Amino acid sequence: MPLPAAAEGLSALARVDPMRSALVATGDGLDLKLTLSQPVPWRVRMLDGPPRLVIDTREVDWAGAQVLAMVRPALAMRAGSFRPGWSRLVLELDGPHRLARAEMTTGSATRIDIRLEPTDAASFATEASRPDLPEWGLPDAVQLEPPPVAGAGPITVVLDPGHGGIDPGAERDGISEAALMLTFARELKEALLRDGRFRVVMTRDEDVFVPLETRTSIAREAEADLFLSLHADALAEGDAQGATIYTLAPEASDAASAALAERHDRDDLLAGVDLSNQDDQVAEVLMDMARTETRPRNDRLAEAVVGAIRAAEIRMHRHPRQSGGFSVLKSPDIPSALLEVGFLSSERDFKRLSDPAWRARLAAAVVQGIVAWSGEDRTLRALAAP
Repeated sequence: MPLPAAAEGLSALARVDPMRSALVATGDGLDLKLTLSQPVPWRVRMLDGPPRLVIDTREVDWAGAQVLAMVRPALAMRAGSFRPGWSRLVLELDGPHRLARAEMTTGSATRIDIRLEPTDAASFATEASRPDLPEWGLPDAVQLEPPPVAGAGPITVVLDPGHGGIDPGAERDGISEAALMLTFARELKEALLRDGRFRVVMTRDEDVFVPLETRTSIAREAEADLFLSLHADALAEGDAQGATIYTLAPEASDAASAALAERHDRDDLLAGVDLSNQDDQVAEVLMDMARTETRPRNDRLAEAVVGAIRAAEIRMHRHPRQSGGFSVLKSPDIPSALLEVGFLSSERDFKRLSDPAWRARLAAAVVQGIVAWSGEDRTLRALAAP
């Protein structure tokens, strides 16, 4: 149950009192009682695939809630910041349940009292499929600088620090992948801006959760020339180490790549995001056509970044170019890649990732790779123009 040890970035309007809270299995359901330090606006909903109870609050520091032991039908709990000003608690369930009771009582204490009871799959699917508020989880376009006129001005790079908020990603020795990648993204942004040829947009610049779909929406809103997602995962098996760059492909280049792609989508699900909406058949065909044109640009981007990192004599994975079905790379017309800066499961990589001087060398190499790619890409696109 990866709950935060501290509520970084939260204003902590309220705090959970774990000693006066409880998760209790009864003979015919589950009772969740959460005692808070004060009343807050809140909402509750159910999501499917897997079945989950989602509680959004404005805003609760969930530190200490890990003392609530998991009991069936609860399988896992995740909590943390979800979007600016809001926190989220997600309870994964072992099957379909309905909300028999959901209320907040105030007085001598503030308590959220939720009662779940088993239900049939059809009834649960109907409840879970209710549409969310249209603005929930979408990027605020006014926070983005206006894009330059097409064909003029700087090259727009969207940097995507993986995970964040409710989803810390991999963790080691008290350091999360989310925090480490946010630090590196800020450093890479500064390196790109100092070069003078780039405009940089971040999918997140604080410790908040951003759904995968929203990350690609931000890139589209910014009219990105390039989308680069940054990660430092941990592998349960094997001894992977060194920087690796991934591009999108229907078939993963190996089992580890497939596992990483599946984990990234799984993190979105456990954070309470509904991934059930699928592109219709016609849209999928059109996007596949667009990706056919973009795929060579992705490949050239990956080769340029790998070449620059190697030229800087920075340790890379023994197979530095790989591919997989990463949802965050599925923008059909924006060149996209995912850079595993290193693996937190590797002690050597962890030491490198924790070293500001090493990260500065890597950032400089990535900038050189993007510079080389952007020059070649503009030349080739100009030659191909009618």
